[in-house]
Amino acid sequence: MSAPSPAPATPPPGVITVFSDIWCSFAHIAIHRLHATRARLGLERQVSFDLRAFPLELLNDAPSPRPGTDSEVARMGSLEPAAGWQLWQAKDWLYPSTTLPALEAVLAAKEQSLSASEQLDLGLRRAFWAESRCISHRKVILDVARDTGAVDVGALAEALDDGRARRALADQAALAATDHVTCSPHLFLPDGSAHANPGIEVGWEGSYGIGYPIVHSDDPKVYEDLLMSAAIE
Repeated sequence: MSAPSPAPATPPPGVITVFSDIWCSFAHIAIHRLHATRARLGLERQVSFDLRAFPLELLNDAPSPRPGTDSEVARMGSLEPAAGWQLWQAKDWLYPSTTLPALEAVLAAKEQSLSASEQLDLGLRRAFWAESRCISHRKVILDVARDTGAVDVGALAEALDDGRARRALADQAALAATDHVTCSPHLFLPDGSAHANPGIEVGWEGSYGIGYPIVHSDDPKVYEDLLMSAAIE
């Protein structure tokens, strides 16, 4: 019998650990709000984001169904329009069948810096949700990395070619399958607290991919408290 996966380590002061998938509309909102609130509060030098994978396709043993993401665009987009949203506009065969290469790239970019990883992650989310780009394709991932201006694209390509972040992706997937990480997004703070899908309470009408989300409440201000709590004094 294999040993149980350990709980996520409490991050050091000045870091928020975020487990999420790029396919997840709730994570798209959370990541946008983290970046926007950090900038508004002037905490770019005081708080960094350590991005971890919560790969839904591995947890569900199937790719994320397009009807599910399509059903979320209008309702979730109305909560945070500035994050960038649109129904899929590219050819049907260009819809990504996996987010694993993109998640791996975000982890690989951490070799360069947390900032490089943050910017690549943010760019890939916008590429999928707002620009209808196939983020499972290597060229798209590298193009997004180049567009950020924050990532050494050659170093990232080398990391993708030798798969050096794949072990971390697998380990994080195993942790995501335990009770320690319950959803995408799930945030862990230096004070030891954990926050699943911060500020949003949601239910569903019908099953995923057939019905649609119903938001019971939304409080974007929680991100101010989360960032202030994590900030280095």
